[in-house]
Amino acid sequence: MTRFFLQVAYKGTRFSGSQIQENALTVQFELEKALQVFFRTPIGLTGSSRTDAGVHALENFYHFDLDAEALGEGHPWLQPGGRERSLYNLNAILPPDVVARGVYPVAGDAHSRFHALSREYHYYVYRAKDPFLDDRGYYYPYQMDPDGLRAAAAIVLEHTDFSSFSKRGAQHRTPLCVIEESRWETVGATWCYTVRANRFLRGMVRGLVATMLQVGRGKLSVDGFREVILAADPRRADFTAPGHGLFLARVRYPEGLLDGGSSHIDP
Repeated sequence: MTRFFLQVAYKGTRFSGSQIQENALTVQFELEKALQVFFRTPIGLTGSSRTDAGVHALENFYHFDLDAEALGEGHPWLQPGGRERSLYNLNAILPPDVVARGVYPVAGDAHSRFHALSREYHYYVYRAKDPFLDDRGYYYPYQMDPDGLRAAAAIVLEHTDFSSFSKRGAQHRTPLCVIEESRWETVGATWCYTVRANRFLRGMVRGLVATMLQVGRGKLSVDGFREVILAADPRRADFTAPGHGLFLARVRYPEGLLDGGSSHIDP
């Protein structure tokens, strides 16, 4: 067996999330369907990061195995130049809102989820009505205190227990996350929250965003935001930020993991 990492991007608007589900359209379903057509055999994928309904990805990864003997040594997917050409053909099968950006042969024990060092998310908020941002940002037409937002984002870096920002009923090994970056900045006419960590809890980014927006509106003090974190109680947080403002922006792996003769196409 030969293992590959598949780098993808997608617009999540019409999907019920990235991970395969019964009786629901997902990104993984579309990818596996396209790979089955391409290879003429079922292909099972394992994803690096699960995104919820409506959430987008500028970069996500899946891994899968191919039986090199069954395909034959001359199969284009097993040749560096052939993989680059094959990406074009695979993208012709995929729907317009999903794109395969790259394919990387990796070690047989490489795991797209467990070997990821960090994930980075961006969340976009815009205050002036804009039909071109309707499904890619959170329309939030309120006066905001930028200093309050930035102060709240800085507080996030001081903590590791994010139980308050995990949706009730979510199952996880531990509520501990190591936050490497947390900041608000303006990008054109929008506000963007960037957060990077070794791992995230279910609903965590949207919970952080919605609760920090309460600080920005003056409905919650900066000290009050800190108290929400320390409470370790999801009933204290706000989870109303919609999925369509959230983007999985980057998944980072150990240096050299993806260097096994990769091919890619530019965005």
